[in-house]
Amino acid sequence: MKTSALLVQTLATFSIAYLTGLTGFIYAWPSYTYETFTTNKTLLSAPLTPTQMSLLGSLTNIGGLIGTPLCALVIDRIGRRYSAMLFGLPYVICWTIISMTTSINLVMFAIGFAGLGAGGQAISTVYISEISEDSIRGALTSSTVSAYFIGLLLSYLLGGQLAYHQVLYVHLAMSVLYILLLMLLKESPVFLIQQGKEKEAAESIAFYRRVGVESKEVELEINKIKMQLDPRFEAMLQSNEDPNAVKHLLEKPMENTKKEPSWKFLMKSESSKGALFAVLFCMGINILMGSIVLQVYAEPLFKEAVPTMHPNLCSILLAVDYLAAALVCAFVIDKFGRKSLMTVTSIASGFFNILLGSQLQYHWAPHWFTAFVIYAYSFVFNLGAAVVPFVLTAEVFLPEVRGICSSLSMVCMWVMNFVTLIIFNPLVDQLGLGPTFYFFSIICFIGGTYSHLWLPETKGLSADQIQPLFMKKKTRNT
Repeated sequence: MKTSALLVQTLATFSIAYLTGLTGFIYAWPSYTYETFTTNKTLLSAPLTPTQMSLLGSLTNIGGLIGTPLCALVIDRIGRRYSAMLFGLPYVICWTIISMTTSINLVMFAIGFAGLGAGGQAISTVYISEISEDSIRGALTSSTVSAYFIGLLLSYLLGGQLAYHQVLYVHLAMSVLYILLLMLLKESPVFLIQQGKEKEAAESIAFYRRVGVESKEVELEINKIKMQLDPRFEAMLQSNEDPNAVKHLLEKPMENTKKEPSWKFLMKSESSKGALFAVLFCMGINILMGSIVLQVYAEPLFKEAVPTMHPNLCSILLAVDYLAAALVCAFVIDKFGRKSLMTVTSIASGFFNILLGSQLQYHWAPHWFTAFVIYAYSFVFNLGAAVVPFVLTAEVFLPEVRGICSSLSMVCMWVMNFVTLIIFNPLVDQLGLGPTFYFFSIICFIGGTYSHLWLPETKGLSADQIQPLFMKKKTRNT
């Protein structure tokens, strides 16, 4: 591919993935405002109670759960670009409200409202996957995870250096910048063809591929998208065991049938249902591997391991660790593939969970070893197991169901986050903190086994080439 095309697609990807960076701001902010909000130094109308502070850190998840179904409603109606802008607005409104009020209730409302923006993260992966070339799609779609960690890291750094209101103004300005950057981009060619706007789709492809609108490359890409959108495509897949049936379908003129709802297409499409099961399984396993628990309870663990280190510095180093792993993943995921990366990192995460659990239970190594295992586990997990489910979400679905399936994947993420945090304390009460991480290690090994035995490799394949991989073996072989 052209260097100029690589540059344009990369810059466009960073602009789109910026949305998950704004989500990182929201999740990091309560962490470094904890001491201010819970003491007499608070800039709000009164100090926050422990319950209110817990709500401040969790309301974003509720907003995300509400916002995710809205994502499925708008992404195929107003397009990827305008949907991405729409889900950036809650962040602008959130930081505007917080910077202008001292009311605890308004601050709580603003944080929960920002969660609506977090619910739009599925739009980012869909948009990026539809403007990027197949050879670099994995690296570009994985950038949504990297952007989240950049947001975390940047917010932690700002929180340690700037005053309270200065942090708010910077977050507000960067939220506005996100919407301005999207105005410079072209709409997804897939959505434009869905709307019958072939001329605009050709211009979009030419913009992202840096070729002429009349070039052969644009024509081939449009034909590929049309094939994926052809209502006969699913029938061809289902009839793949009978070459004569496929020939008949190809020779039969395409009928101008009314587009059916996404959920109906999903119900009758064997490949889409198979792909959705794989994505939901990987996403659920990903959350149950314990990373979210480690993020929530990292501070007390670090206090035990390295009591001389400031908690904010520990948080910054953990965010750097996450980001480094995600960036490495972006470079290797299109080389080694999704399947092998998911398998290896899941199994490695399982071993680190065993090490951490045994250290917490028996204290057989120095305290600093606890910190080392936390950083090592976080790096390995974010090197593959944390990223692959999001990459699969972006690339394995046909355009007809891409919006609804991506939203279902995000709903699974929010629900499993909630479930994991809910079951953690009861597990600790029953088993102890150390053995609880043994449970997480079992989940890691289950994820690695599933990936090795049943997850298809989708590296470098277009959506139409991926579909047979999620069908019955006999049909797939044919």
